[in-house]
Amino acid sequence: MMQSEPRALQLNENGQLKHFLSLEGLDKAILTEILDMAESFLSMGEQSVKKVPLLRGKTVVNLFFENSTRTRTTFELAAKRLSADVINLDIATSATSKGESLLDTLQNLEAMQSDMFVVRHGDSGAAHFIAQHCTPNVAIINAGDGRHAHPTQAMLDMLTIRRHKGHFEGLKVAIVGDILHSRVARSQIHALTTLGVEEIRLVGPKTLVPNYFSETGAIVCHELQAGLQDVDVIVMLRLQKERMQGALLPSESEFYRLYGLTMESMSWAKPNVIVMHPGPINRGVEIASEVADGEHSVILNQVTNGIAVRMAVMSMAMSGQLQSQENATNFVSETMVGEGI
Repeated sequence: MMQSEPRALQLNENGQLKHFLSLEGLDKAILTEILDMAESFLSMGEQSVKKVPLLRGKTVVNLFFENSTRTRTTFELAAKRLSADVINLDIATSATSKGESLLDTLQNLEAMQSDMFVVRHGDSGAAHFIAQHCTPNVAIINAGDGRHAHPTQAMLDMLTIRRHKGHFEGLKVAIVGDILHSRVARSQIHALTTLGVEEIRLVGPKTLVPNYFSETGAIVCHELQAGLQDVDVIVMLRLQKERMQGALLPSESEFYRLYGLTMESMSWAKPNVIVMHPGPINRGVEIASEVADGEHSVILNQVTNGIAVRMAVMSMAMSGQLQSQENATNFVSETMVGEGI
């Protein structure tokens, strides 16, 4: 069940984040605030004590219904650097595999006074569903839902671009590969559009980049050279074979021949182009090793930036939740005084 107005669900009455579910409906000011706060956290990695007390006394539950290493690890590290207590719920061995419903599981976690759920789920809209059915005092962070959204990945990508390019205006960005199945690409399109890039190109075969993606405002390209010509940023995506149904590709080798990023195809982009990848990388399928490990690659920077972005999102959402609770308490108190109670 998708929320028709994502902005209304994600923001409190003061316009602050209280959940982070998608980038739909969030304006440039909020995205910039996330990036600015993440910048302030980046220097923590160089300090001997890598902690701040922003979430001290709060409990964060990593609720992953899909396998993940990089995302779950960076969320856990981000929460611990904010001084939160962290619970990693292994769904494969939890009661949900014994017939307990999702709502039953959530209600039990709420009864443990959890303050934040970081949710990854295979169904699009799962994070929205949980935000609608949880108690109001629990912040929900979407760590990826189906094909729909992966907002923290998109924001760490935006931070990476800003740190290397200094701005978004005037940039040309190519997203290459399996756009059809990519929640990352959908969130990136929202973020890049909101932050004001000049041009977004979606590059891949017709089976993986249908023409209806042009409705997003992006340019659809089915030839790699046209897609990469004079771009400032290249984002490579992996082939999500686990989500594919039917023969969408003749073979991986054929895909690599036509759409793989090599040193030769890199020459079509601008000389100072940066190369990004949300991971995991399939070397020799969508990207050559010499490109992934080369001077234009900022893939490891993305991982580092991911911790800072997730710290920013978690601290902002918790702050928004606490502000909502304070407003609600004040409202009740004022009402009681007005009624002479």
